[in-house]
Amino acid sequence: MEEKQVNQVYIKRTQKDYTMSFKLQVVAELEEGKLSVQGACDKYGIQAKSTVRDWLRKFGNLDWSNKHPLKMSKTPEQRILELEQKVKLLERQKQTLEKQVERADKKIILFDMMLEMAEKEYNIPVRKNISPE
Repeated sequence: MEEKQVNQVYIKRTQKDYTMSFKLQVVAELEEGKLSVQGACDKYGIQAKSTVRDWLRKFGNLDWSNKHPLKMSKTPEQRILELEQKVKLLERQKQTLEKQVERADKKIILFDMMLEMAEKEYNIPVRKNISPE
């Protein structure tokens, strides 16, 4: 794959000089959302948008006719790794939430003590007495 550059602008390529790695690079950039089809043509000097679309159909991970990811079956090892990562994430979230609950409980106790002190010192009922109806 020879890239001819003139002031950072790619010159149009001739037909059939695209390597497999180049095609996969372009497809990866498109699927990551870094480029549009027209943007890829402009950036890399590809003559036709249909060429890029063909690469997407052949080498891409998305079903471009329906715009949905392909249902790729995962190996049991991949599934286990995925679930282990989810477990670790949930454990971290649980720890964070437990700390927040503990802090909230301490705040409630502190505020309750402050209210009792204010009621005793100023002899004013701060809390509302709501009777059940």
